[in-house]
Amino acid sequence: MIDVRLEAYKIILKVISKNIFSDKLLQQMTKKINQAGERSDLLYVLVKGVIKMHVNLEYIASQYTDPKKFSNTNIKIKILLYMGLYQLIYCDYIPQHAAVNETVSIAKKMYGEKISKFINAILRKYLREEKIEYPLENLDRISVQYSFPKEILEKWIEYWGEKDTEKLCAYYNQPPNLHIRINTCATNKKRLMKYLLRRDIIVIDSDASENILITDQARDVLNEISFSEGYFSIQDVSAALVVELLTPEQNESILDLFAAPGGKATYIAELMRNSGELIAVDKFPNKIKKLKRAVERLQITNIKLNVNDAFKYGPIAPAYDRVLLDVPCSGWGVFQKKAELRWQKNQNMKELLKLQKRALDLGARFLCPGGILVYSTCTLNKDENEKQVEKFLNRNSEFTLEPAEQFIPKEFTENGYLKTLPFKHNSDGAFAARMKKKI
Repeated sequence: MIDVRLEAYKIILKVISKNIFSDKLLQQMTKKINQAGERSDLLYVLVKGVIKMHVNLEYIASQYTDPKKFSNTNIKIKILLYMGLYQLIYCDYIPQHAAVNETVSIAKKMYGEKISKFINAILRKYLREEKIEYPLENLDRISVQYSFPKEILEKWIEYWGEKDTEKLCAYYNQPPNLHIRINTCATNKKRLMKYLLRRDIIVIDSDASENILITDQARDVLNEISFSEGYFSIQDVSAALVVELLTPEQNESILDLFAAPGGKATYIAELMRNSGELIAVDKFPNKIKKLKRAVERLQITNIKLNVNDAFKYGPIAPAYDRVLLDVPCSGWGVFQKKAELRWQKNQNMKELLKLQKRALDLGARFLCPGGILVYSTCTLNKDENEKQVEKFLNRNSEFTLEPAEQFIPKEFTENGYLKTLPFKHNSDGAFAARMKKKI
């Protein structure tokens, strides 16, 4: 029998101490757990939850021991406390005695009697007192309570004020719903909803996109045979709106220059009704392999996959009716699903902004007269969004911004751009600009 809590502990330790992403480790361990005939739900809950909330959990743990001594405690021991506290605070369905005993058991197994007693004492002290006093200063309080770096919060407060920043943080710390994109080449909304209901899967309509359904039954949906048979894909509605802003049409020639992992590319192909030609370019072979599997699952026939650096793809010729530039970005819009991203210290913003500028200039050169260029990100950072587009339009007088509200529902737009704010729109955060090249 696999000790799911122990495996969760090992993954969290690797992710936090090495500043890496958890997805690959989670996938590998989930496969082993499933093969052993056990459920992997708790693995995901603990790994994603503890990584998200570890600053909050650190602060709480320090309240029940000497803060100075605790700050020097080995991270291996701290993570055991994080796990125990996370279950006590955020997992109502786990009995308190199980949360404490199982954590203490791992501590004893890994590090011996002395450490297990230390863990036990702090967790039980928390249960006896359970009163946390957060810092009085608002920025410090939000940072600790919601577990976010101050430098990101400062920018958000500048954009939206303290109240909405707190709403955004609270939204990101909730478990995400699953968004289902209907493959309209294989079925329709009515039929798919009827089918899922027969399988006891409750879905609701999205008010943003006709082709998106929403559910909180992620495990049931992902195990559905109708998924493996290509009747739907998993895609956040904010990403679907980017494609709908592009308005792909049948028999066109379209270029997607940063295509992986491929959710937008496959949606473009579906809206083209498998006609015309879509070139999907990405430099990562493993990601293109995943996209290839999605193409096969959805029975898409009009995509040509190209493993190549976007900046080396060619020959450059103004041959495409539409170009999508879904560029690398800081990812502020996907903090709900990517638990580690808020803590990643390896982003060089200067280099990122340069890359985005180069991508815009490059994509424009592939577009035929009268063609449509859509620039999109999954961030809320105005430097990467509005400011990049404004600078591009200043450099390129042959392009004009087309108001997003002419193509997608107005409530998901702002100042002519597609803009989704997670706590307001119940989606990831996304930005996109639609620009037309003069004839």
